[in-house]
Amino acid sequence: MKPLFFLLFFLISSIAFSQTKLLSWNMENFGKSKSEQTINYLAKSLKEYDIIAIQEVVAGFGGAQAVARLADELNRKGMKWDYVISDPTSGSAHKTERYAFIWKTAKLKKIGKAWLEKKYHLEIDREPYFCTFQYENKQFTVANYHAITKNKQPETEIKYFKFLPEEYPTLNLIFAGDFNCPQSHTVFNPLKKMGYQSILVDQKTSLKQECKNDKCLASEFDNMYFKTSKINTIDSGVIPFYKNFNSLKQARVISDHIPIWFEFSLN
Repeated sequence: MKPLFFLLFFLISSIAFSQTKLLSWNMENFGKSKSEQTINYLAKSLKEYDIIAIQEVVAGFGGAQAVARLADELNRKGMKWDYVISDPTSGSAHKTERYAFIWKTAKLKKIGKAWLEKKYHLEIDREPYFCTFQYENKQFTVANYHAITKNKQPETEIKYFKFLPEEYPTLNLIFAGDFNCPQSHTVFNPLKKMGYQSILVDQKTSLKQECKNDKCLASEFDNMYFKTSKINTIDSGVIPFYKNFNSLKQARVISDHIPIWFEFSLN
């Protein structure tokens, strides 16, 4: 029994120490409007994660600076962080945004340059922003994405995601962000048939204007999709940060979405 016990202990230990924590957050109009108090709150909330994928970074002045401010504040929390920021997305001018990744350099290594999706940038208004990371000797690529709003039918652009695994056949893709569309929608069926799975099911992630009967979340919009044959789920969930505030009005100064997170290991 002893060899079996030690084998189990080794396997459990390997899983415990061979994991990555990815957090995704639509930070709503992330730019110069975010105060130092807000930036400090964000850093305290995010410091336990390894990679932060941010949507809705302001394309104009203040957006890139806000990401730098957040990375600087995270660097004051005891770990070294680095970041990349995308160019503005190529869709409609009044809806263009940037994306960002911030990560712990002691845990992860960025491989090559991050890039905005090129082939489907005309079909997808805010085309995904890809970045490949290496953890130990294994790599994965996060596709950071913010869909058009629900009333503009985000499924009309999400349908092109089924082509991305074929476009990047050597990459271990994780699609993360604000899809403005629930995982139960049929538009995700092609990805599911390819072996992709969502980290959240029936989990609302956007904030209402005000809580009603203790219900404060409005829609099931944010999620991540990963290939089950390449990635092992350890845990996942959301951060209901709004509970730290006296009202949703105060919470919405931070964002109108809650962050989602995924803890995983690589096969």
